[in-house]
Amino acid sequence: MTVDLFAGIPVRDYTVAASWYARLLGADPSFLPNDTEAVWELAEHRYLYIEVRPSHAGCAMQTVFVSDFDARLAEIAGRGLEPAERETYANGVRKAIFRDPDGNEIGFGGAPV
Repeated sequence: MTVDLFAGIPVRDYTVAASWYARLLGADPSFLPNDTEAVWELAEHRYLYIEVRPSHAGCAMQTVFVSDFDARLAEIAGRGLEPAERETYANGVRKAIFRDPDGNEIGFGGAPV
């Protein structure tokens, strides 16, 4: 059985959000289903998408766990974005939290060093 995951993020301004997420994710959207949505494929069958929904903007919380945590953060920094927060949990798992222009939280998690 194949399961596809689409994690949605409500935004106010499509142009501003699409540009910010392209910088964060290092690529243009994988596809554009319509004039109010943009979709990035993070891995096979795993998608992150923005959708213009002003009344819900700023309330999303997503975390993407990656095996290349340090390299990923360095790449994102090279595109001009820095995490708003960094956390290290008692078990050593690390998390870097980014906030988009609407205040939505996108975290990248990584295994202990």
